[in-house]
Amino acid sequence: MSVVISVRVPRWVKEKLEEYGVDIASIVRKKLIEEVEKLEEKKLEKLLESLRERLEHRVDPYRLARIVDEERKKR
Repeated sequence: MSVVISVRVPRWVKEKLEEYGVDIASIVRKKLIEEVEKLEEKKLEKLLESLRERLEHRVDPYRLARIVDEERKKR
């Protein structure tokens, strides 16, 4: 399901975009989706950094890499 979002822009901007045949709705939709994806990525980065800091002294990355390599070789 979708919702309608209104935005107010100067008349000349709308006229110029129409003059150039720009599909305003698709541009706005695309940019809003990109913004949400960017914000989600930043949120995930912060979460991963927090996890890294919490697990830093609990997991030896070299040992973990060795275990992963061994498991891959078993396949």
